Amino acid sequence: MLSSLLFFLPLIGRAHEVTPTIADFETSEGQLTLMLRLNVEAFVAGIDLDNRSDTNSSDRSDDYDLLRNMQQDELEPMVRLFVEDWMPELQVEAGGPVLLQLEKVAIPEVGDASLPRATVLELTGVLPSSALYLRLDWPKGSGAVVLRQNGVPEPYTGYLLGGGRSPSISLTGGAVQGAWEVFQNYLPVGFDHILPKGLDHILFVLGLFFLSTRLAPLLWQVTTFTLAHSITLALGALGLVSVNAAVVEPLIAASIVFVAVENIFARRLHLWRPLVVFAFGLLHGLGFASVLGEFGLPQEQIIPALLGFNVGVELGQLTVIALAYGILGYWFGKHPKYRGRVAIPASVTIALIGSYWFYERVFL
Repeated sequence: MLSSLLFFLPLIGRAHEVTPTIADFETSEGQLTLMLRLNVEAFVAGIDLDNRSDTNSSDRSDDYDLLRNMQQDELEPMVRLFVEDWMPELQVEAGGPVLLQLEKVAIPEVGDASLPRATVLELTGVLPSSALYLRLDWPKGSGAVVLRQNGVPEPYTGYLLGGGRSPSISLTGGAVQGAWEVFQNYLPVGFDHILPKGLDHILFVLGLFFLSTRLAPLLWQVTTFTLAHSITLALGALGLVSVNAAVVEPLIAASIVFVAVENIFARRLHLWRPLVVFAFGLLHGLGFASVLGEFGLPQEQIIPALLGFNVGVELGQLTVIALAYGILGYWFGKHPKYRGRVAIPASVTIALIGSYWFYERVFL
């Protein structure tokens, strides 16, 4: 049954991952300017993005795929009609309601249709003369948004889910979050990238699990993996290391294949396993860094943001292991036929999925 479930993962592993909207706002001379960088085709298609990791899981994914291949002159009228209906749900208050209007739509040319393109919407609104603070309600069904203030000292940066409301943000600045608040904000971002969105990372962790269900070897392997991806995550997020995703993503898929194949032929943990796990952890950290780069890091609180994201990732990984151990390891791990009937078939399935992803990321 486990192998059957894993068989379907290639269909959703890399297809059309949901990305967060980036919302940058600035106020000047009584006017609010809100720039939204978003995957507008998913919005126009009417996909509910809340708690969704991939657009292919929606019954409107076919419409979404058609929109992704439309040229700017075809898509823009549809975007403007969508925004007209959607904008009343995007409520901004600043001592009273702020009426927003669409100023510009910037749609990139059609490129690699397997990747979402980032359309930019420029919205403006007149602020009440007495406005001192601003609060934004992000529409339900719109997925996650990173809300960033610009043009003021100590600007606000926050993370909202669909249906969420920002705190009251001072228009003159000084609303920068404290270290603990930033840590808390980035914690769910890291966890969410593992569960439910990080299918490749989930399979790698499961690959570690299926070689040995004993907790001690599992924990030191995960600790080694965490130490390694923490290093490259920090270096990548700080801009000290930059590797093209077209190189990193196939290598991550290859790491899944390697660990799974080793599970098939190895009956025990070898001395080189920590080195292998550490090396692959460095690769996965670069993948995490590219995701974190989409959100942007608050410059005044980089360390708490990195820690929050990394702890969220670690909690996600431990949750995967806890679930696998609770479902399989605890009950069947000591059974004499566990390796032949569970661990090897599952590892073969993981290796096939990783091989498919490697081929897809290199050749498709």
